[in-house]
Amino acid sequence: MNNITLSYGSGGSLTHKLVVELFASAFKNEYLDKLDDSAIFRLKGAEYAYTTDSFVVDPIFFPGGDIGKLAVCGAINDLASCGAQPMYLTTGFILEEGLSFDILKRVVFSMAREARKQNVSIVAGDTKVVPKGKVDKIFINTSGIGIVKKRVGLSLIRPGDKIIINGNIGMHGLSILLSREGFSYKSTLESDCNSLWGIVKSLLNSNVEVHFMRDPTRGGVSAVVNEISIGSGCSISLFEDNIPIKPSARHLSEILGLEPLDIANEGKMLFFIGARDAAKALGILKKTPLGRDAAMIGEVTSEAGSKVYLHTLVGGRKILGFPVTEPIPRIC
Repeated sequence: MNNITLSYGSGGSLTHKLVVELFASAFKNEYLDKLDDSAIFRLKGAEYAYTTDSFVVDPIFFPGGDIGKLAVCGAINDLASCGAQPMYLTTGFILEEGLSFDILKRVVFSMAREARKQNVSIVAGDTKVVPKGKVDKIFINTSGIGIVKKRVGLSLIRPGDKIIINGNIGMHGLSILLSREGFSYKSTLESDCNSLWGIVKSLLNSNVEVHFMRDPTRGGVSAVVNEISIGSGCSISLFEDNIPIKPSARHLSEILGLEPLDIANEGKMLFFIGARDAAKALGILKKTPLGRDAAMIGEVTSEAGSKVYLHTLVGGRKILGFPVTEPIPRIC
């Protein structure tokens, strides 16, 4: 670890290495060892999930959302991916000296609206102000707790499981890029920033065989499926022609030389579903507003080596690795 240098835009493989070799090693315990999006623990006969995340997105306002909405959605989605119904959030603000009160008010009210919409209460918080130039406008931390409705986990993934995503990829990262750089582009791309407990709940209530869930945020689908492959000990095949992406997002990615699978999402969930229930799960998702464009994009295989393979549009197969760098830094 000593020879690793952190840099702006470090890729998914470095992030994974930091988590496994530094943080998980230093803080080692039975909860952290699972490397889930939330820690699962029992208290007085019930199971709870607890998560925390920090948000430094630039710009703080973007098409489809803002740093406040993102902070609430991010915590909710980390709980939802562990099968937990979000209940309570706490929040911490680090503010740059001189930040406009109107800007702060917009962010706080956005958080409040999203929390109320999701029936989640923000119950505690903290605020710090630092000298001008020591932070970029506003950074936010959110922590959340929820009650587990169904246990899911990497250990439940089996060869034959089907992989479903609830919609088009790459929208959030590309929206941030266009807003940050001021690119002129004929098609408007909006972030998919959304809270996903509703669609998770629809699957859990239907009793389909959900083995695992994960939201493909930083590092996109590429990073997440590689983490899942390593953690589960299984290989994964993705089928490029099944992966939903809007033509405008695909075209912009091609223009900029970006791989859509590496681009962050903030309103997408990958579902690992038992093969016999996959069609049913897909049908359920397609009936929801956030799942209309859901698609079955891959499967878990028994092939040795914990590799991720992408079956390409032209009929070939290649290894899909971690993104070498973060293609669009500061997306969350």
